[in-house]
Amino acid sequence: MARYTGFYRPNRPLAVYAAVFAVLLYLPILFIPIFSFNSGVYVRFPLEEFTFYWYWDLFQREPLMRAFWNSIKVAAVVSVLSTIIAIPAALAIARYRMPGKAPAVSFIMLPLVLPGLIMGVALLTLLNRMGVTLSLVTVAIGHMVICLPYAISVLLPRFIGFNRSLEEASADLGEPPLRTFLRVTLPCNFPGILACLLMTFTISFDEFFMAFFLSGAQSTLPMYIWGQLRFPQDFPSLLALATLILLFSFVLVFAALRLSRIGQPVTVETGETGR
Repeated sequence: MARYTGFYRPNRPLAVYAAVFAVLLYLPILFIPIFSFNSGVYVRFPLEEFTFYWYWDLFQREPLMRAFWNSIKVAAVVSVLSTIIAIPAALAIARYRMPGKAPAVSFIMLPLVLPGLIMGVALLTLLNRMGVTLSLVTVAIGHMVICLPYAISVLLPRFIGFNRSLEEASADLGEPPLRTFLRVTLPCNFPGILACLLMTFTISFDEFFMAFFLSGAQSTLPMYIWGQLRFPQDFPSLLALATLILLFSFVLVFAALRLSRIGQPVTVETGETGR
């Protein structure tokens, strides 16, 4: 019996379109590291002398380092809590039938499609009505609202594709459900859990809208960058900082994607199958 293989044939127009799309999307980003090594204050061609001064200058700014560590602390807490909450949620969605499951999942994933501006204003209004003082804690709460759908979307394919025969074998050997979960399910899905941690850490570290509305007097790194954009003489240092953030985020996202594929079954597509 023949299998349709149109999706697997080379498609030159689609390849050209993908290449043009990638160039238009990423070419402006490539100018950031280029100008971060330029000794001139203004972003323009031709470039002046090559320098590392702007990178060295970053570590001399105490407000920058304080904002950096605030972002690290918030992202670490948010990634851990989001992953802990997302594990049972993704497991329940993947394993169990329940009334209203589809609307509930759609509601959980709603922050993925809502503009961050709307989410930030809504949370700010709610916290003000409750009399909560804005701080890094409120920033972490806002980041968890954003990161939880991402965490569930990363873990859900792992639990759906997990071979349940391993859990059944553990149950046949007399292990209770909790110990089976701790000794079989979690270790087998650990690469996906680690990928979830890295992904949510990256999202929280770079999130701006929630920090803009909920940070109060304690700023995070995106808020520091926003504040320094008013000073043209600081712009080259911000380009150097943006370069480091891009590199840091790329490494974390790449590691998360690689980890999410570990342990997943490999499927081989063939053009034709015989009877």
